[in-house]
Amino acid sequence: MPSNKSVSDAPIVQFTNCRILRDHRLQREDLWVREGKILNPEKVFFDEKGSADVQLDCKGSIIAPGFIDVQINGGFGVDFSLATDDFKSGIDLVSQKILSHGVTSFCPTLVTSPPSVYHQVLPQISVRNGGAHGAGILGAHLEGPFISKEKKGAHPEHCLRTFEAGAFQDLLNTYGSLDGVRIVTLAPEMKRSSEVIRELTKRGICVSLGHSVANLSQAEEAVQHGATFITHLFNAMLPFHHRDPGIVGLLTSDKIPAGRRVFYGMISDGIHTNPAALRIAHRAHPKGLVLVTDAIAGMGLAPGRHTLGQQVVEIDGLNTYVAGTKTLSGSVATMDTCVRHFQEATGCSVETALEAASLHPAQLLGIEHNKGTLNYDSDADFLMLNDSLYVQATYIAGQEVWRRDASGM
Repeated sequence: MPSNKSVSDAPIVQFTNCRILRDHRLQREDLWVREGKILNPEKVFFDEKGSADVQLDCKGSIIAPGFIDVQINGGFGVDFSLATDDFKSGIDLVSQKILSHGVTSFCPTLVTSPPSVYHQVLPQISVRNGGAHGAGILGAHLEGPFISKEKKGAHPEHCLRTFEAGAFQDLLNTYGSLDGVRIVTLAPEMKRSSEVIRELTKRGICVSLGHSVANLSQAEEAVQHGATFITHLFNAMLPFHHRDPGIVGLLTSDKIPAGRRVFYGMISDGIHTNPAALRIAHRAHPKGLVLVTDAIAGMGLAPGRHTLGQQVVEIDGLNTYVAGTKTLSGSVATMDTCVRHFQEATGCSVETALEAASLHPAQLLGIEHNKGTLNYDSDADFLMLNDSLYVQATYIAGQEVWRRDASGM
């Protein structure tokens, strides 16, 4: 067989003996990769008269797109909402460690903070590709401070803000810059929020509704102005009521503009949402469900006292509370744990569980042509998992960046 070197000098790797998640189902196919992209093997064979340079036996593993976490506040002792001198090394540590959870891209998330924190931290969060150094950074998720006092959750009340006469300018002054910002969570019932939602959407920033007492018509109006996401559904919002279902009602609203999909984050850690609530949401709107960890600095550490921005939080088992209260404050769940719990709680297919952590977040961010799938020409960010959905190896741009060792660690 003639070599394929006429097209590219880069080697072609063929992953064999695997089941690939493609077109919403697991298929017994090989995965072909070159120069960080997924190849169409027919083109290689017929157009280039080429063949694989390397074959890797996957021993029956599932191959799925890498997980994308659009809401993660930190982990391993690192808090993204703290302006520290070594912030960059902290974000590097988290991006390296979450490779073992199957996360290949993420949005570092800042909870409600004083303007000085945003001005110091945001210039240090730059969008970058993943690799052996760690998961890729897709941009920051700013959760607050333009949220409801009644539904502040673990956010510090003294830092909350409202939109004044120059609403969008208020937001710019608070954050300092929108460079590298991917998602902003705000409460849509706040005065002048429509103007802000329109301006953010115009700049390609995803607007998420959360920490809010909005009724359904306020939530629908926000979607009509461009909002596309709901921050941790059921948490920090009015509970579902049959006469006015609030933000939760967006899952079955008939006022969503044609061609638009509303996505919603869910913390599937067995604590933030009862399994029955997970099932209700999933059955009502399966294509919009996005798994998020909402992980805090204490993820990966022993129980005890940790931080979440300006607050001290206590970890007790898998529960995390604002110190001295029973207010939940983020989670210590890992993304692979959330995927397994979601599948177990809902009884959904393996494919559905995996897509909730890969395809759906990619669609939310409008990057599904590059990430979140194993389609031809997509980025070769993928995982090898066993049948119980435990991550065995993580690949970014076709390179192995993490592998479980023989002892299972």
